Amino acid sequence: MKLLIITAIAEFDKDIKKMLKEADVNTFTYKEVKGYKNLADEELESNWFASERNEQESILYYAFVKNGNVDPFFDKVNAFNAKQKSQSKIHVAILNIEKSN
Repeated sequence: MKLLIITAIAEFDKDIKKMLKEADVNTFTYKEVKGYKNLADEELESNWFASERNEQESILYYAFVKNGNVDPFFDKVNAFNAKQKSQSKIHVAILNIEKSN
């Protein structure tokens, strides 16, 4: 069993749910969160948002997934990210689960 941790901007919510379903991941938890990026080292002119606001409406998912379902989901995320023209991507971390009940 693996633990998937997924973060993305809120606009990708429906896409993530669709990819989870297609990868046969039917049980997961998600929460709306604030994403934050420290822009202190960037000049205001290079800030894409053109303001000092460093927070973004984001979403956090986690799911306990069978080993066989991890690669199909990861492949879907990689394909989705490759098509994005924006700087925002879906980020996935995979952790091994040694024990669970």
